Amino acid sequence: MSEEKRGLIHLYTGDGKGKTTAAIGLAVRAAGAGMKVVFAQFMKGRDTSELKSLSSLEGITIVRNDKDLGWFKKDDKEQADSYTQVHNSILDEIETFIMNGECDVLILDEVTYPYNYGIIDKERLQALIEDKPEDLEIILTGRNAPEFMTEAADYLTEMKCHKHPYEQGIQARRGIEY
Repeated sequence: MSEEKRGLIHLYTGDGKGKTTAAIGLAVRAAGAGMKVVFAQFMKGRDTSELKSLSSLEGITIVRNDKDLGWFKKDDKEQADSYTQVHNSILDEIETFIMNGECDVLILDEVTYPYNYGIIDKERLQALIEDKPEDLEIILTGRNAPEFMTEAADYLTEMKCHKHPYEQGIQARRGIEY
């Protein structure tokens, strides 16, 4: 396989803004080059502005939960079970796209959270990343990336927050933060 066709693993992590934004930029670039992109979002159920733009682009498929499960509470077993079911369903869909050759670039947005909270099949997720097809490009996003993700990454970018409007009481704004 030529180096140009070899798929690598990107990890955008850290406490700063821009992890999902960077992944979206890569999705747009890849789709523009004629690649098949699967943009999988974890933890998010509510409508976000980027979905409208991404869904209008040829070559990008969005895989995510279609209902808002609310803010995740670690001690709520019923909610944790719901999240686990949703996240494992997303894994099912992703695996089908890969097996059918319908994915050149796989974005796993906010994937560190379900892994760290134990609300996804950890072994399946780890195998998906570590045993990926050689030509599959994978982009991972989220804070507090587990060690296996940092070790698997070919690109590792840490977003560092030095200042944020939230600290001044400014809430998230549609079209800017979501």
